[in-house]
Amino acid sequence: MSISLGQPRQEPLSPIHRGSNQSGMRAFNERLVLSLVRRHGAIAKSDLARLTGLSAQTVSVIMRSLETDRLILRGKPVRGKVGQPSVPLSLNPDGAYFLGLKIGRRSADFVLADFLGAIRMAAHEAYAWPDPDAITAFVARSANHAAGLLGDNAGRIAGLGVAMPFELWNWAEEVGAPQSEMDRWRDFDIREAIAAQVPWPVYLQNDASAACGAELAFGPHGNLQDFVYFYIGTFAGGGIVLNGSLYTGRFGNAGALGSMPVPDRTGRTVQLIDIASLVVLERRLKSAGIDPSPLWSTEADWSGFRDHAQDWIEGAARGLAYAVAACASVIDFEAALIDGSLPAEIREQLVRATAREMGRLDLQGIAAPQLRAGTIGSIARAIGGASLPLFDKFLIDQNMLMREH
Repeated sequence: MSISLGQPRQEPLSPIHRGSNQSGMRAFNERLVLSLVRRHGAIAKSDLARLTGLSAQTVSVIMRSLETDRLILRGKPVRGKVGQPSVPLSLNPDGAYFLGLKIGRRSADFVLADFLGAIRMAAHEAYAWPDPDAITAFVARSANHAAGLLGDNAGRIAGLGVAMPFELWNWAEEVGAPQSEMDRWRDFDIREAIAAQVPWPVYLQNDASAACGAELAFGPHGNLQDFVYFYIGTFAGGGIVLNGSLYTGRFGNAGALGSMPVPDRTGRTVQLIDIASLVVLERRLKSAGIDPSPLWSTEADWSGFRDHAQDWIEGAARGLAYAVAACASVIDFEAALIDGSLPAEIREQLVRATAREMGRLDLQGIAAPQLRAGTIGSIARAIGGASLPLFDKFLIDQNMLMREH
């Protein structure tokens, strides 16, 4: 779903998409080619040479290397009216695999994703609150199962990415956990604990930023270079994409959109997290004597409390509208994406309601971004974890390139 509140924009040409014919840049050039093949789905060698500025010979060498490594596949030749037939090149789904883990306040998700982002295996574990030892054991079991499913291809697993909220111990009251239990996270190094259980590199990222990375890597937004991303889970959060790359900031907290001050229905200033989080709806349901467990179910059926859900949507949309406007006043984002652990129909309603609320705001001087629904949904944080080794080992990091130049 896409709702345009502003004028369509031309996609700018980016000089950092140009390649180098120097032999010392081979690693970058291979990443560049893989990034372009991922973006276009299937692309001819001649088009790669044109897009990168690399010579046809250099592109041929890169393609042979990537074919040898089983990262790309050659399609059937396509004959044109003149000249040699064009051979489309595409990513090999079995070229690499990635493991992703989402540690949430209510549940954990583990996924095995292939090179295209398709989920080959998924495991889910619900709990009252996150226990570090239980989660480590869950990861070990799930990782062993994933490796067993791949058999001889298990050696193509590139890494395991962990997506989780930072400073979990600060949320004991909100999740209804004993503070003593949540305090265990203060000195617990989850990355080190998992690394002791698996033979692959382990990565760690804030859960909402990781979800944003999943949308960047696997969502249908290849034409977007700059967007702000809102993820509505137990607590609202988000991420930022600048120049086609996930931007996490100096301390890894860029895109902490849940902390953004917004007005509630009474005009009182609160944080977005206080009105757009699922825990807000959970409290309302409990107060009404309604079982809130469907909020955390993988089935995500909200039909039993539609009126309460609609009331929550209206409040959340108001906060999101102010947050989108505030973000757009700082950075000229092309789009604002809204996703979350929500049924698809609820997500669509939330996007439409946010668009209506933005239509009531004074946006003079602000180029309003498109509002779009995210495409990955409740599994986005786990898929985002899986995207961390993908970005690290196979794709170009445009922000890093800009810092180095």
